[in-house]
Amino acid sequence: MTASRQHSQFVPRPVSRELTSAGDAAYHRLSPIYDLVFGAPLQPGRVAAIGRMAISPGDHVLEVGAGTGLNFPLYPRGCQVTAIDLSGPMLERARTRIDRDGLRHIELVAQDAAAMSFASDVFDAVYAPYVMSAVADPIRVAREMRRVCRPGGRIVILNHFRSTTPLLSWLESALSPVTVHVGFRLDLSLTRLLEQARLRAASIETANFPPMWSLVTCIKD
Repeated sequence: MTASRQHSQFVPRPVSRELTSAGDAAYHRLSPIYDLVFGAPLQPGRVAAIGRMAISPGDHVLEVGAGTGLNFPLYPRGCQVTAIDLSGPMLERARTRIDRDGLRHIELVAQDAAAMSFASDVFDAVYAPYVMSAVADPIRVAREMRRVCRPGGRIVILNHFRSTTPLLSWLESALSPVTVHVGFRLDLSLTRLLEQARLRAASIETANFPPMWSLVTCIKD
């Protein structure tokens, strides 16, 4: 059964608006300037990620960490998109984008990506753009993404991961305890994330310029 047919089977859990982490606080502060800082420089990766999802008419896509909705205009109108985030200010800006651009195929839900209320195996594609380094438990989020994706569906992760170059890897590990206080970490291991979440990468590509980000496409077994 496709995700669109099961859409009525979930009820979003109520979530607190209290800022519970440094990351929440950072994104609360960043929301007014988020598009300026993270918009155009990271847009090539977003465009490539939408392409890797190979969205067909009628597909139901889950976007994890919607932010201000920078991905929204890229989705084909023939699909259905459920976009989740926990930040109230981010969701408000995403709602403004939906209303301004008439994006009626996109639904916003305030929800924790580490504990989603969606049924298992319901989405045709699950996408996390630039969010894995900003969540407290990226492995748990990746496991949830796998759970809600249907067998044969695509799980696409666009993110910075720890470098395989020894010097850069050391530097990222050294800086990460500092960067977590402004909302993101630099030392996330792609290998560990995939192993712990039981995901198998069908492709791994570099994204953006400079090529500090990875576009990872997985097919759920």
